[in-house]
Amino acid sequence: MSSLRTLLLGPPRDRPRPDPRLAAPPACFALVFVAYAVGAFEIGGGVVFLAGHAAAVGVLAAAGLAVRRGGLIAAWATVYAALLGYSANHYLLGLPGRPLAERLVALFDLDGLVYLGVQALVLGTLAWVIGAGAALSIQRLRERAAI
Repeated sequence: MSSLRTLLLGPPRDRPRPDPRLAAPPACFALVFVAYAVGAFEIGGGVVFLAGHAAAVGVLAAAGLAVRRGGLIAAWATVYAALLGYSANHYLLGLPGRPLAERLVALFDLDGLVYLGVQALVLGTLAWVIGAGAALSIQRLRERAAI
């Protein structure tokens, strides 16, 4: 049971500073939301199946968490938050002329949230595997250098 907990949540932390596993998802959401709002990130047009910039931010942050021994849940939540940041921007700022209630209903539509969840599971898992593999490689290189 302990290994499953470590896989999902990461090892227990005994450091007094803030836990990056808790800070990364809201930071990714805010970064992506603002980046799309000010035009730093753009969508070319047409139907959007995956917001590329949002996915890249989430994947990079999730891989960084995995390097720091964060668990799968942190990776999934980070990617989900980044993708939700794009959706929030699209529905709240990108649909002018529609009532706020209609935009909120569209943002929190169950189908859309589940779709983002599936994307987050796939991308977050890939990011975690890459980050955990990088951490393992770094650890092995340090062990060889110490010999």
